[in-house]
Amino acid sequence: MQVPLFPLSAHVLPGGRLRLRIFESRYLRMVKEACSTQPSGYIGMCMFNDAGSVEQNTHIHPIGTLARVIDFETLPDGLLGITVEGEQCFKLSEVTTAADGLRIGTVEAQALWPTMPLTHEDALLAEQLAKVYESYPELEGSKCPQQMQQADWICMRWLELLPICASTKQELLQQNDCSEALSFLRQLVQESDQ
Repeated sequence: MQVPLFPLSAHVLPGGRLRLRIFESRYLRMVKEACSTQPSGYIGMCMFNDAGSVEQNTHIHPIGTLARVIDFETLPDGLLGITVEGEQCFKLSEVTTAADGLRIGTVEAQALWPTMPLTHEDALLAEQLAKVYESYPELEGSKCPQQMQQADWICMRWLELLPICASTKQELLQQNDCSEALSFLRQLVQESDQ
């Protein structure tokens, strides 16, 4: 499948939402096509690879998220504002560049982690996440209490929110389940409590 790619320093994973300001013409075209003519309607949300080269299209990490535009608005500054929702991860195999600079990726859908219940040991991660969503409602946290009981969902939301380098996020996303991400997040929470 081919999708337009939107490499960003902000990240969205399956089940997450992200608000964006669109101002470059190539990304305006991307949104227009995703909302109308593109068969899948997907945008490929990608993480920047700081060690990569823009000229060689290696500035994009290989694991991204297929996302759909679920809302749009004209912002007070006149720019287009959109909200995307992540649906499924993908593995990027090839990147080409259109004449206007928009990157198009050949991607294959990839399963992420299986659903895993949150243990008592990790309940603090859910509690802290709920506090973040309460303090910052614009983050559009879960309205579904069942998701706050799923370790995989909790891990994905923390990976979206925390300023962790993209290469670390990529390593965690490549694991068979969210156990390593839970361990990583547990350690961060313990360090922040000290």
